[in-house]
This record gives sequence, C-alpha cells and structure tokens, in this order.
Amino acid sequence: MTDAAPEFLTVGTGEAARRIAVRVREGGGPPVVWLGGFRSDMTATKASALDAWAAQTGRRLIRFDYAAHGASSGTFTECTISSWLEDAEAVLAAYAIEAPILVGSSMGGWIACLAARNRAASGQATAGLVLIAPALDFTEELIWNRLSEAARAMLIRDGVLRKPSDYAPEPDPITRTLIEDGRRHCMLGGRVDPACPVHILQGMRDTDVPYMHALKILDRLPAEGTVLTLIADGDHRLSRPQDIARLVAAVAEMA
Repeated sequence: MTDAAPEFLTVGTGEAARRIAVRVREGGGPPVVWLGGFRSDMTATKASALDAWAAQTGRRLIRFDYAAHGASSGTFTECTISSWLEDAEAVLAAYAIEAPILVGSSMGGWIACLAARNRAASGQATAGLVLIAPALDFTEELIWNRLSEAARAMLIRDGVLRKPSDYAPEPDPITRTLIEDGRRHCMLGGRVDPACPVHILQGMRDTDVPYMHALKILDRLPAEGTVLTLIADGDHRLSRPQDIARLVAAVAEMA
C-alpha cells in the first residue's frame, strides 16, 4: 500500500551507494512509473493524483525519489544526470517486470527518454512515454546557454552556482559536475527514438521549459505514435485540475 512507509532500494556501491525510497501500488496492466522533476519528489501533486487514479482503476503504479530528493538518501551537490538515471533504471529493473509506461515530468522527461532508449538498445520494451514539459538536455539548453559570461565564470571557478528558484525558498545549487555530466547525455543533437509511443503535454506559458523546446523535441521524435498537446494557458507545473485531468487521460489512453 502506498499509504505505508516507503520501501528502500540500495543503488550503487561503496561510497556512492544510496537508499532510494520507492512506493508501489499493486494492480494490473502495464506498470505506470512516475519520474519526477528536478528537486521534486513522489508526493508532489501530479504524482499523488496519478496514485489516486491507479487506486481507483486497479493499476500498478510505481513512484520513487531520486538520490537527494524526498525520502531518499544522498547529497544533492554530488548527484548528476548519470546518478539519477542509474536510480531510475534500478527501480525499473527491480519493480517493473512488464514493459512500463514511463511518466516523466520536466527533468523526469529527460530521464524517461534516456531510460527508454537504453531499454530498447538492450532488447527491453517500453509500453509508452507520457512527458510533461520534458526538459531534455536542460543542463545545457536551459541552464548553461542562459547563463551570462560572468555566471559561467563563477560556476567554473567555484564549482557551484546558487540559482534562485520559483518553487522553493532556497536557491537551486547548480554544480559544474552536473553541467559537465549532462553533456554526456544530451539527446537533441540528433534523432530521438525511444521505440515506443510518446505523448507530450506542454504549457505555452511555461517560462522554465518554453514550448519551443517541446517543438524541438517533437522534430527529433518519430512522427508515428507521437502526440503533442499544447495548453495555451498552461505553466510549467501543469497541476491545475484541468491539467491533472489531461495527464490522467493521456496515461489511461497509453495504458
């Protein structure tokens, strides 16, 4: 039951080992796996709404917190896209026995695409992707490329830059390691093929992940099986009742 305390999965070895908090709602059908955004956690509005939908419809739903997020252990400034992808893939290996539907929000959209691509390369199927304001390559496209020369110099010199956040009282710590590691995983320089259907939900008033970014992703995805829903008055969160309804409908259709 997801109302109980989360269970923990150990990911990594030695000093890099961390305890990843996971909540599983038992049910049928392809497992739906929630991949949250940067500094978000599995109790946030959209994840909780999907859990309620799963409870009502008898679907299997898996939620987890990346290292240094929510109930999981870890130090945020030591984490990278590589480590968070490793967390996601470990959860999929342990809990998603059937081909999963990956639901990725913001950074989670990037992680979902990377995981689906890696699964396809190893002969594992993914049933589908539902991506909310997917922030593919955000460390480069949406952070580094937006920084002033002075801010870039500070980040390189100090190893960390404190970036004000609209979603938390304290600033986001952006590390040089995060930026450099992100470059290893950039996808938008070529074709993006997760080898499964994709439905993108994107707000046109999103200032964090502009809708033009979603159009760039769309251009790199296969046309077959790909859907983009633009919400003219939607922001980055897409957490209003009408937005939640669209999300649940997209996941239900994919399922």
